[in-house]
Amino acid sequence: MGDAPKTASAFKKRWGKSPWTIDFHPLPRSLPDEVDFAIVGAGFTGLAAAASLRHLAPDKSVGVFEAEQIGAGASGNTGGMVLAESAAGDLPGLGDVLSGFCRTLDELGVQCDIDLPGAWEIGRKGGRKNSPISWSDSGTLRVIDEVPGGTADAGKLVSGLARAADRLGASIHEGAQIDGLVLKSPVRLNLGTKEIRAERVLIATNAQSLELGGLRGGAEPKFTLAVATEPLTPAQLEVLGLDSGKPFYTVDSPYLWGRLLPTRGVIFGGGLIAVEDWRELQQIDIDSGEAAEMIARLELRIRGLDPLLRSVGFTHWWGGPILIAEDWNPVFMHHAQSERVIVLGAYAGQGVALSVYLGRWAAEAMLGLRQLPDWR
Repeated sequence: MGDAPKTASAFKKRWGKSPWTIDFHPLPRSLPDEVDFAIVGAGFTGLAAAASLRHLAPDKSVGVFEAEQIGAGASGNTGGMVLAESAAGDLPGLGDVLSGFCRTLDELGVQCDIDLPGAWEIGRKGGRKNSPISWSDSGTLRVIDEVPGGTADAGKLVSGLARAADRLGASIHEGAQIDGLVLKSPVRLNLGTKEIRAERVLIATNAQSLELGGLRGGAEPKFTLAVATEPLTPAQLEVLGLDSGKPFYTVDSPYLWGRLLPTRGVIFGGGLIAVEDWRELQQIDIDSGEAAEMIARLELRIRGLDPLLRSVGFTHWWGGPILIAEDWNPVFMHHAQSERVIVLGAYAGQGVALSVYLGRWAAEAMLGLRQLPDWR
């Protein structure tokens, strides 16, 4: 097949195995010479933007170029917590993230087991006297507040967005690593010796390929870790205060977050590994070195939360990348050297709903239907 992308199986990471299953992959196809809209990165953001572009402008061609496989970065290795706003709070002009997220999924016909019962903010000071959660973790963790939010199946979300984009006519190319951009009109994307021309481009690689978006030095890539327990009984979940199904996250340090799985297992996450260069993320092995030590400490920490968890078994161990920009604001802007290129990411670990919501916004902006926000 002429100009076909290199196979995604060449990428072998050792980030562990999340509980999510991605059950859709596009059929291999030849790379195009040109498209109206090019999207780099096939996670939540890129796939939502691709599907939305074809939904809003079915006469325009859309190509998605993914270095590995769909959902291979943060999207397939998230905890699947669905939260409102951003990690920096409610930003000017942001709007209702949860409503926009759900509306976009309904519009695209994506089913991903969304459950929005609310989310617990927990902490070591000022907790409710009647808190359903009372855990020992550098003090006593108790519920401080309830905020909008819930959970989704991240694997079904990635798969559903990719199916929608494919069904609507976007061409998705796995194993298609974009090596660089030539910021002219049209923009040129370099993939080895192949050159692809595009009128507009969205860079949605988040913590990876920072040079493409001009983010090197302007945002910090990190690696976060999580584990999932074996199924617990309804009585055990009630003792832990998790029978409501509400996810939780701490508002102070040390950070801890988690959620209930459909199996009645519980995901617990915490800890960050800093890297000097985003390429170091590819070398992280959760079975060795710093990552393995942090996973072991996370297990011990979970066992110490409550006597009920002292002998709990674990079924999944994994990690994934996040990107943190200045003041924890998401990056949503034109490339510093081209108005034809939009850069979107840096959700700081709070991107399940936000990435889809802003992915659709990016599609509208690429079509000239909406302006970008000013969050810098």
